Amino acid sequence: QVQPVESGGGSVQTGDSRTLSCVATGRRFETYTWGWFRQSPGKEREFVASVSLSGSNTYYADAVKGRFTVSRDNAKNSVYLQMSSLKPEDTAVYYCAGTRGVAGPRLPVVDYWGNGTLVSVFS
Repeated sequence: QVQPVESGGGSVQTGDSRTLSCVATGRRFETYTWGWFRQSPGKEREFVASVSLSGSNTYYADAVKGRFTVSRDNAKNSVYLQMSSLKPEDTAVYYCAGTRGVAGPRLPVVDYWGNGTLVSVFS
């Protein structure tokens, strides 16, 4: 069993930066592909970013490419999402997601979800 727990959400202004963290308790963190999804009010949950088992490969949704950076630290059982140049449309609950083994870059199947952390971007 793996339980991801997100932190780092809050209220920011347009153009600000924010880093989200996800710590996953449980065994064999390094054997999971990890990623981030988000859900805005009235919208479906959408893929944001993912990072491969070793951390050497990353993949981003077009809406965040060039502004967000995903990374992982297997020694700390942690995944991070560095967000910069935030826009009001980035307002959402951000979820950490883990998939066993090698996964498609957009994580079509997720084995474990965190409970989410809210990021609100005000203009």
